[in-house]
Amino acid sequence: MEVWKCALESVGGLKMFFDKDFYKNKRVLVTGHTGFKGSWLCKILSNIGADVSGYSLKPPTEPALYTIANIDKDIKSFIGDIRDYPSLKKVFDEVKPEIVFHLAAQPIVRDSYQDPVYTYETNVMGTVNILECIRVTDSVVSFLNITTDKVYKNNEWEWGYRENEPLDGYDPYSNSKSCSELVTHAYRNSFFEDRKVSISTARAGNVIGGGDFANDRIIPDCIRAVINNKDIIVRNPFSTRPYQHVLEPLAAYLMIAYKQYNNKDFEGYYNVGPDDRDCFETGRLVDLFVSKWGDGIKWINQYDGGPHEANFLKLDCSKLKKVFGWEPKWDLEVAIEKVVEWNKCWLSNGNIRECMDNQISEFLK
Repeated sequence: MEVWKCALESVGGLKMFFDKDFYKNKRVLVTGHTGFKGSWLCKILSNIGADVSGYSLKPPTEPALYTIANIDKDIKSFIGDIRDYPSLKKVFDEVKPEIVFHLAAQPIVRDSYQDPVYTYETNVMGTVNILECIRVTDSVVSFLNITTDKVYKNNEWEWGYRENEPLDGYDPYSNSKSCSELVTHAYRNSFFEDRKVSISTARAGNVIGGGDFANDRIIPDCIRAVINNKDIIVRNPFSTRPYQHVLEPLAAYLMIAYKQYNNKDFEGYYNVGPDDRDCFETGRLVDLFVSKWGDGIKWINQYDGGPHEANFLKLDCSKLKKVFGWEPKWDLEVAIEKVVEWNKCWLSNGNIRECMDNQISEFLK
């Protein structure tokens, strides 16, 4: 079988491998497809020939990448709430997916303090609903639940958390995603040990990329400040996070789903994050953005007294590297360059689909 070699250049020179035709005509369902990461994932899957369907609420922001990039041209879109099991089950019955990527979530820490009930309903019962659909749907072979690096009990350690560390997110968002992990583990142990369905979870760090317009995220805050000709407000410049371009974890998700589709031994729990060199303080990240954007923009430190958020968080991705030979490709400097490229294309009314296609092609070449 011919192999598609996506060389992820790194110091170690390791590579990850795809069968270039694997996703062609595969029936793939993406929950949360109208969100930032979901839109990029749908674009990649469409570009490599998958038969893509999406289930989600309407785009969560205005503007939204899903709308700007006309993602609905590439997929079959079903608008619905992940908390609505009958609606979700109808989509499973119609689509009969072979591969399912679960991204639908209430993803904002601060919003989880404002509405914890909705956060838990979406992130916990939404996971229950999709696993229940998979349990009663014979077509599914590979399922990947996308959670977060915040699922771990955070002791503010200097070293990265490994997959065997205790799960105990502090705030309602992080804790609900910890619960989503536990639900996934319970369903896998209870219902899928003897079935040909591979189930994994992927715990990704903070992602950046063109088309993210969410509240309370640093790069969208930078873009909004640029548009409004204001200084960038950084509320916690000394917090350290594992930042990576959105294409990095998405490529890893595609790799995991592909590998476990063909071999159930690959199912498990995987951290998906950057190397230590790209665990940046927020202030340093904004410095990099300012230098790449130009035009004399600047930022100011203005703590707003908001709710608790972790100051230091880092992942150990040794397992992903050892099992799959995976390495990140774009360091943070390149990632910021791609963010700036996308946003300048958007602000100048350029061809967003072409910009996305070029970045995807460059990443996967």
